[in-house]
Amino acid sequence: MPIAAPAASVRLEEIELRVLHLPLVSPFTTSFGTETVREVIVVRARTTDGVDGWGEIVTQHMPSYSSEYTHGAWDVATRWLAPALLARDAIAPEEVPAVFDPFVGHRMAKGGLELAVVDAALRTQSRSFASYLGAERTAVPSGVSVGIQADPVALVETVAGYLDEGYVRIKIKIRPGRDLADTEAVRSAFPGIPLQVDANSAYTLADADTLAQLDRFGLLLIEQPLEEDDIVDHAALAQRLKTPICLDESITSAKAARDALALGATTVINVKAGRVGGYLEAVRIADLCEAAGIPVWCGGMLETGIGRAANASLAALPAFTLPGDVSASDRFYARDIVTEPAVLRDGHVAVPDGPGLGVEIDADMLEAVTVERRTLRR
Repeated sequence: MPIAAPAASVRLEEIELRVLHLPLVSPFTTSFGTETVREVIVVRARTTDGVDGWGEIVTQHMPSYSSEYTHGAWDVATRWLAPALLARDAIAPEEVPAVFDPFVGHRMAKGGLELAVVDAALRTQSRSFASYLGAERTAVPSGVSVGIQADPVALVETVAGYLDEGYVRIKIKIRPGRDLADTEAVRSAFPGIPLQVDANSAYTLADADTLAQLDRFGLLLIEQPLEEDDIVDHAALAQRLKTPICLDESITSAKAARDALALGATTVINVKAGRVGGYLEAVRIADLCEAAGIPVWCGGMLETGIGRAANASLAALPAFTLPGDVSASDRFYARDIVTEPAVLRDGHVAVPDGPGLGVEIDADMLEAVTVERRTLRR
Protein backbone atom coordinates (compact mmCIF):
# COMPACT_ATOMS: atom_id res chain seq x y z
CA MET A 1 0.00 0.00 0.00
CA PRO A 2 1.27 3.55 -0.67
CA ILE A 3 2.54 5.69 2.21
CA ALA A 4 -0.71 6.90 3.80
CA ALA A 5 0.48 10.15 5.37
CA PRO A 6 3.70 12.01 4.56
CA ALA A 7 6.22 12.50 7.36
CA ALA A 8 7.09 15.89 8.79
CA SER A 9 9.54 18.17 7.03
CA VAL A 10 12.79 18.69 8.93
CA ARG A 11 15.61 21.19 8.73
CA LEU A 12 18.94 19.39 8.82
CA GLU A 13 21.82 20.85 10.83
CA GLU A 14 24.45 18.21 10.12
CA ILE A 15 25.02 14.77 8.64
CA GLU A 16 27.63 12.46 10.13
CA LEU A 17 28.92 9.35 8.36
CA ARG A 18 30.93 6.59 10.02
CA VAL A 19 32.64 3.56 8.53
CA LEU A 20 32.26 0.65 10.94
CA HIS A 21 34.15 -2.64 11.17
CA LEU A 22 31.92 -5.14 12.95
CA PRO A 23 33.39 -8.62 13.54
CA LEU A 24 31.11 -11.46 12.43
CA VAL A 25 30.48 -14.32 14.83
CA SER A 26 31.56 -16.73 12.06
CA PRO A 27 32.85 -16.36 8.50
CA PHE A 28 30.13 -15.83 5.89
CA THR A 29 30.96 -17.38 2.51
CA THR A 30 29.04 -16.85 -0.72
CA SER A 31 29.84 -17.31 -4.40
CA PHE A 32 31.70 -13.98 -4.39
CA GLY A 33 33.91 -14.46 -1.33
CA THR A 34 34.18 -14.75 2.45
CA GLU A 35 33.53 -12.00 5.00
CA THR A 36 34.84 -12.11 8.56
CA VAL A 37 34.26 -8.42 9.30
CA ARG A 38 31.27 -6.43 8.15
CA GLU A 39 32.34 -3.07 6.80
CA VAL A 40 29.37 -0.72 6.65
CA ILE A 41 28.55 2.98 6.70
CA VAL A 42 26.19 4.38 9.34
CA VAL A 43 24.53 7.76 8.81
CA ARG A 44 23.32 10.17 11.49
CA ALA A 45 21.16 13.09 10.34
CA ARG A 46 20.70 15.75 13.05
CA THR A 47 17.93 18.32 12.75
CA THR A 48 18.17 21.94 13.92
CA ASP A 49 15.89 20.85 16.78
CA GLY A 50 18.54 18.38 17.95
CA VAL A 51 16.75 15.21 16.82
CA ASP A 52 18.96 12.45 15.44
CA GLY A 53 17.84 10.11 12.68
CA TRP A 54 19.83 7.03 11.71
CA GLY A 55 20.40 5.20 8.45
CA GLU A 56 22.67 2.50 7.09
CA ILE A 57 24.48 2.35 3.75
CA VAL A 58 24.69 -1.40 3.09
CA THR A 59 27.66 -1.45 0.73
CA GLN A 60 30.49 -3.92 1.27
CA HIS A 61 34.20 -3.22 1.29
CA MET A 62 34.62 -4.28 -2.34
CA PRO A 63 32.36 -4.25 -5.43
CA SER A 64 31.44 -7.94 -5.47
CA TYR A 65 27.72 -8.32 -4.72
CA SER A 66 27.18 -4.93 -6.34
CA SER A 67 29.17 -2.30 -8.23
CA GLU A 68 28.78 -0.17 -5.10
CA TYR A 69 31.38 -0.41 -2.34
CA THR A 70 32.21 1.37 0.90
CA HIS A 71 34.56 4.10 -0.19
CA GLY A 72 32.72 4.76 -3.43
CA ALA A 73 29.58 5.30 -1.35
CA TRP A 74 31.58 7.39 1.11
CA ASP A 75 32.83 9.64 -1.69
CA VAL A 76 29.45 10.22 -3.35
CA ALA A 77 27.71 10.68 0.01
CA THR A 78 30.17 13.23 1.36
CA ARG A 79 30.84 15.02 -1.93
CA TRP A 80 27.33 15.17 -3.42
CA LEU A 81 24.41 13.55 -1.62
CA ALA A 82 24.75 14.85 1.93
CA PRO A 83 25.55 18.41 0.75
CA ALA A 84 22.45 18.33 -1.46
CA LEU A 85 20.30 17.51 1.57
CA LEU A 86 21.96 20.12 3.76
CA ALA A 87 21.39 22.77 1.10
CA ARG A 88 17.64 22.46 1.50
CA ASP A 89 15.94 24.88 3.86
CA ALA A 90 13.69 22.02 4.98
CA ILE A 91 12.95 18.61 3.55
CA ALA A 92 10.32 15.91 3.90
CA PRO A 93 11.41 12.27 3.48
CA GLU A 94 9.24 11.90 0.37
CA GLU A 95 11.25 14.70 -1.28
CA VAL A 96 14.62 13.00 -0.84
CA PRO A 97 14.51 10.92 -4.07
CA ALA A 98 13.95 14.07 -6.12
CA VAL A 99 16.91 15.77 -4.43
CA PHE A 100 19.07 12.81 -5.45
CA ASP A 101 17.73 12.55 -9.02
CA PRO A 102 20.62 14.52 -10.60
CA PHE A 103 23.10 11.90 -9.35
CA VAL A 104 23.11 8.67 -11.35
CA GLY A 105 23.21 5.32 -9.54
CA HIS A 106 24.65 4.88 -6.02
CA ARG A 107 21.35 3.50 -4.75
CA MET A 108 22.77 2.10 -1.52
CA ALA A 109 24.24 5.45 -0.56
CA LYS A 110 20.96 7.18 -1.42
CA GLY A 111 18.96 4.62 0.54
CA GLY A 112 21.03 5.02 3.68
CA LEU A 113 20.74 8.81 3.66
CA GLU A 114 17.03 8.66 2.90
CA LEU A 115 16.48 6.35 5.88
CA ALA A 116 18.27 8.76 8.23
CA VAL A 117 15.99 11.59 7.09
CA VAL A 118 12.90 9.41 7.47
CA ASP A 119 13.96 8.35 10.96
CA ALA A 120 14.60 11.95 12.04
CA ALA A 121 11.26 13.13 10.67
CA LEU A 122 9.29 10.33 12.31
CA ARG A 123 11.04 10.80 15.65
CA THR A 124 10.02 14.46 15.47
CA GLN A 125 6.40 13.29 15.21
CA SER A 126 6.77 10.39 17.72
CA ARG A 127 5.59 8.16 14.88
CA SER A 128 6.87 4.66 14.15
CA PHE A 129 8.51 3.64 10.90
CA ALA A 130 6.28 0.56 10.81
CA SER A 131 3.09 2.65 10.87
CA TYR A 132 4.55 5.04 8.30
CA LEU A 133 5.16 2.19 5.85
CA GLY A 134 1.77 0.60 6.55
CA ALA A 135 2.93 -2.50 8.44
CA GLU A 136 0.13 -4.81 9.53
CA ARG A 137 2.04 -7.32 11.66
CA THR A 138 3.76 -6.94 15.00
CA ALA A 139 6.28 -9.72 14.29
CA VAL A 140 7.67 -11.27 11.10
CA PRO A 141 8.70 -14.88 10.40
CA SER A 142 12.45 -15.18 10.40
CA GLY A 143 14.53 -17.07 7.87
CA VAL A 144 18.28 -17.49 8.02
CA SER A 145 20.90 -17.30 5.28
CA VAL A 146 23.59 -19.97 5.59
CA GLY A 147 26.91 -19.40 3.87
CA ILE A 148 28.89 -22.09 2.06
CA GLN A 149 30.44 -24.43 4.62
CA ALA A 150 33.54 -26.64 4.50
CA ASP A 151 31.55 -29.62 3.19
CA PRO A 152 27.96 -30.97 3.10
CA VAL A 153 28.33 -32.57 6.54
CA ALA A 154 29.32 -29.26 8.09
CA LEU A 155 26.46 -27.57 6.24
CA VAL A 156 23.90 -30.00 7.68
CA GLU A 157 25.29 -29.44 11.18
CA THR A 158 25.05 -25.68 10.74
CA VAL A 159 21.50 -25.85 9.42
CA ALA A 160 20.51 -28.12 12.32
CA GLY A 161 21.74 -25.50 14.75
CA TYR A 162 19.63 -22.78 13.16
CA LEU A 163 16.56 -25.00 13.10
CA ASP A 164 17.09 -25.72 16.80
CA GLU A 165 17.13 -21.96 17.40
CA GLY A 166 13.72 -21.74 15.75
CA TYR A 167 14.32 -20.26 12.30
CA VAL A 168 11.34 -21.05 10.08
CA ARG A 169 13.06 -21.03 6.68
CA ILE A 170 16.55 -21.98 5.56
CA LYS A 171 18.43 -20.42 2.65
CA ILE A 172 21.75 -21.93 1.61
CA LYS A 173 24.30 -20.27 -0.63
CA ILE A 174 25.44 -22.22 -3.69
CA ARG A 175 28.01 -21.88 -6.45
CA PRO A 176 29.27 -24.19 -9.23
CA GLY A 177 30.65 -27.32 -7.62
CA ARG A 178 28.91 -26.59 -4.33
CA ASP A 179 25.29 -26.91 -5.35
CA LEU A 180 23.69 -30.33 -5.89
CA ALA A 181 25.49 -32.26 -3.15
CA ASP A 182 24.99 -29.49 -0.61
CA THR A 183 21.30 -29.13 -1.41
CA GLU A 184 20.75 -32.88 -1.41
CA ALA A 185 22.44 -33.22 1.97
CA VAL A 186 20.23 -30.58 3.58
CA ARG A 187 17.04 -31.84 1.96
CA SER A 188 17.80 -35.45 2.95
CA ALA A 189 18.48 -34.46 6.54
CA PHE A 190 15.43 -32.19 6.78
CA PRO A 191 12.78 -33.37 4.29
CA GLY A 192 10.00 -31.04 5.39
CA ILE A 193 11.64 -27.68 5.96
CA PRO A 194 11.05 -24.63 3.75
CA LEU A 195 14.34 -24.52 1.82
CA GLN A 196 15.69 -22.21 -0.86
CA VAL A 197 19.06 -21.65 -2.51
CA ASP A 198 20.88 -18.47 -3.46
CA ALA A 199 23.40 -18.42 -6.29
CA ASN A 200 24.36 -14.71 -6.18
CA SER A 201 24.77 -14.63 -9.98
CA ALA A 202 27.28 -17.50 -10.03
CA TYR A 203 25.92 -19.34 -13.11
CA THR A 204 25.24 -18.79 -16.81
CA LEU A 205 22.56 -20.18 -19.08
CA ALA A 206 25.06 -22.87 -20.06
CA ASP A 207 24.53 -24.32 -16.56
CA ALA A 208 20.81 -24.84 -17.11
CA ASP A 209 21.05 -28.63 -16.97
CA THR A 210 22.75 -28.49 -13.58
CA LEU A 211 20.25 -25.97 -12.24
CA ALA A 212 17.35 -28.11 -13.51
CA GLN A 213 18.56 -30.92 -11.25
CA LEU A 214 17.66 -28.74 -8.27
CA ASP A 215 13.99 -29.33 -9.17
CA ARG A 216 14.01 -32.66 -7.39
CA PHE A 217 14.58 -31.08 -3.99
CA GLY A 218 11.25 -29.27 -3.69
CA LEU A 219 12.76 -25.83 -3.14
CA LEU A 220 10.78 -22.68 -2.46
CA LEU A 221 12.90 -20.92 -5.08
CA ILE A 222 16.34 -20.45 -6.58
CA GLU A 223 17.59 -16.92 -6.07
CA GLN A 224 19.49 -14.96 -8.72
CA PRO A 225 21.10 -17.84 -10.63
CA LEU A 226 22.46 -15.65 -13.47
CA GLU A 227 24.14 -12.24 -13.75
CA GLU A 228 22.09 -9.21 -12.79
CA ASP A 229 21.73 -7.95 -16.36
CA ASP A 230 20.77 -11.37 -17.77
CA ILE A 231 17.03 -10.69 -17.69
CA VAL A 232 16.35 -12.36 -21.03
CA ASP A 233 18.47 -15.37 -20.05
CA HIS A 234 16.57 -15.64 -16.77
CA ALA A 235 13.34 -15.76 -18.77
CA ALA A 236 14.80 -18.54 -20.91
CA LEU A 237 16.01 -20.41 -17.83
CA ALA A 238 12.58 -20.15 -16.23
CA GLN A 239 11.16 -22.17 -19.11
CA ARG A 240 13.52 -25.03 -18.25
CA LEU A 241 13.01 -25.16 -14.49
CA LYS A 242 10.13 -26.21 -12.26
CA THR A 243 11.71 -24.38 -9.31
CA PRO A 244 10.56 -20.74 -9.21
CA ILE A 245 13.23 -18.20 -10.06
CA CYS A 246 13.57 -15.28 -7.65
CA LEU A 247 15.47 -12.17 -8.68
CA ASP A 248 17.63 -10.18 -6.27
CA GLU A 249 20.54 -8.27 -7.81
CA SER A 250 18.54 -7.70 -11.02
CA ILE A 251 15.80 -5.75 -9.23
CA THR A 252 17.21 -2.25 -8.83
CA SER A 253 13.94 -0.29 -9.09
CA ALA A 254 10.21 -0.63 -9.56
CA LYS A 255 10.78 -0.29 -13.31
CA ALA A 256 13.31 -3.15 -13.27
CA ALA A 257 10.78 -5.28 -11.39
CA ARG A 258 8.03 -4.43 -13.85
CA ASP A 259 10.27 -5.28 -16.83
CA ALA A 260 11.40 -8.60 -15.31
CA LEU A 261 7.81 -9.62 -14.65
CA ALA A 262 6.74 -8.64 -18.17
CA LEU A 263 9.48 -10.82 -19.66
CA GLY A 264 8.69 -13.81 -17.44
CA ALA A 265 12.16 -13.69 -15.90
CA THR A 266 10.91 -14.16 -12.34
CA THR A 267 7.90 -15.28 -10.33
CA VAL A 268 9.23 -14.21 -6.91
CA ILE A 269 11.09 -11.03 -5.95
CA ASN A 270 13.53 -10.37 -3.13
CA VAL A 271 13.14 -6.76 -2.02
CA LYS A 272 16.23 -5.13 -0.50
CA ALA A 273 15.75 -1.48 0.29
CA GLY A 274 19.43 -0.58 -0.06
CA ARG A 275 19.70 -2.21 -3.44
CA VAL A 276 16.73 -0.27 -4.86
CA GLY A 277 17.64 3.13 -3.43
CA GLY A 278 15.60 3.22 -0.24
CA TYR A 279 12.50 2.06 1.59
CA LEU A 280 10.14 4.31 -0.36
CA GLU A 281 11.12 2.59 -3.61
CA ALA A 282 10.98 -0.79 -1.83
CA VAL A 283 7.34 -0.12 -0.95
CA ARG A 284 6.59 0.74 -4.58
CA ILE A 285 8.06 -2.59 -5.69
CA ALA A 286 6.08 -4.46 -3.06
CA ASP A 287 2.87 -2.72 -4.18
CA LEU A 288 3.61 -3.58 -7.81
CA CYS A 289 4.15 -7.24 -6.96
CA GLU A 290 1.09 -7.43 -4.74
CA ALA A 291 -1.07 -6.08 -7.54
CA ALA A 292 0.41 -8.67 -9.93
CA GLY A 293 0.00 -11.55 -7.45
CA ILE A 294 3.78 -12.01 -7.19
CA PRO A 295 5.21 -13.14 -3.82
CA VAL A 296 7.88 -10.92 -2.28
CA TRP A 297 10.16 -11.27 0.71
CA CYS A 298 12.67 -9.05 2.47
CA GLY A 299 16.31 -9.87 1.83
CA GLY A 300 19.25 -8.96 4.04
CA MET A 301 22.69 -7.40 3.72
CA LEU A 302 24.12 -8.36 7.13
CA GLU A 303 22.61 -5.16 8.50
CA THR A 304 23.34 -3.69 11.89
CA GLY A 305 20.42 -3.13 14.24
CA ILE A 306 19.58 0.05 12.32
CA GLY A 307 18.86 -1.65 9.01
CA ARG A 308 17.52 -4.76 10.75
CA ALA A 309 14.83 -2.69 12.52
CA ALA A 310 13.89 -1.03 9.23
CA ASN A 311 13.74 -4.40 7.45
CA ALA A 312 11.45 -5.85 10.11
CA SER A 313 9.02 -2.99 9.52
CA LEU A 314 9.21 -3.47 5.74
CA ALA A 315 8.66 -7.22 6.03
CA ALA A 316 5.53 -6.57 8.10
CA LEU A 317 3.70 -5.11 5.08
CA PRO A 318 0.90 -7.32 3.70
CA ALA A 319 2.69 -7.81 0.35
CA PHE A 320 5.50 -9.74 2.06
CA THR A 321 4.07 -13.24 2.03
CA LEU A 322 7.27 -15.31 2.29
CA PRO A 323 9.68 -15.48 5.25
CA GLY A 324 12.65 -13.21 4.67
CA ASP A 325 16.20 -12.80 5.96
CA VAL A 326 15.30 -10.67 9.00
CA SER A 327 17.24 -12.83 11.41
CA ALA A 328 18.23 -12.14 15.01
CA SER A 329 21.21 -9.82 15.50
CA ASP A 330 23.25 -12.59 17.13
CA ARG A 331 23.16 -14.51 13.84
CA PHE A 332 25.98 -12.18 12.76
CA TYR A 333 27.12 -10.03 15.69
CA ALA A 334 28.12 -10.83 19.25
CA ARG A 335 27.19 -7.24 20.09
CA ASP A 336 25.15 -4.97 17.87
CA ILE A 337 25.30 -1.18 17.75
CA VAL A 338 21.75 -0.78 19.10
CA THR A 339 20.62 -1.22 22.68
CA GLU A 340 17.65 -3.39 21.64
CA PRO A 341 19.05 -5.93 19.16
CA ALA A 342 16.65 -8.11 17.21
CA VAL A 343 15.97 -11.43 18.94
CA LEU A 344 14.26 -14.61 17.77
CA ARG A 345 11.10 -15.67 19.59
CA ASP A 346 8.98 -18.56 18.34
CA GLY A 347 10.59 -18.23 14.92
CA HIS A 348 9.74 -14.53 14.62
CA VAL A 349 11.41 -11.14 15.06
CA ALA A 350 9.38 -8.34 16.61
CA VAL A 351 8.59 -5.21 14.61
CA PRO A 352 9.80 -2.16 16.61
CA ASP A 353 6.97 0.19 17.51
CA GLY A 354 8.82 3.11 19.12
CA PRO A 355 9.37 6.50 17.46
CA GLY A 356 11.21 6.36 14.16
CA LEU A 357 13.00 3.06 13.66
CA GLY A 358 12.19 2.17 17.26
CA VAL A 359 15.77 1.39 18.30
CA GLU A 360 18.37 3.40 20.16
CA ILE A 361 22.11 3.48 19.46
CA ASP A 362 24.62 1.83 21.77
CA ALA A 363 27.02 4.78 21.77
CA ASP A 364 29.91 2.89 23.35
CA MET A 365 29.73 0.06 20.82
CA LEU A 366 29.31 2.48 17.94
CA GLU A 367 32.46 4.30 19.01
CA ALA A 368 34.38 1.06 19.50
CA VAL A 369 33.79 -0.16 15.92
CA THR A 370 34.16 3.20 14.13
CA VAL A 371 37.24 3.34 11.89
CA GLU A 372 36.48 6.53 9.97
CA ARG A 373 34.18 9.49 10.54
CA ARG A 374 33.18 12.70 8.83
CA THR A 375 30.63 15.36 9.78
CA LEU A 376 29.15 17.78 7.26
CA ARG A 377 27.28 20.85 8.49
CA ARG A 378 24.82 23.28 7.03
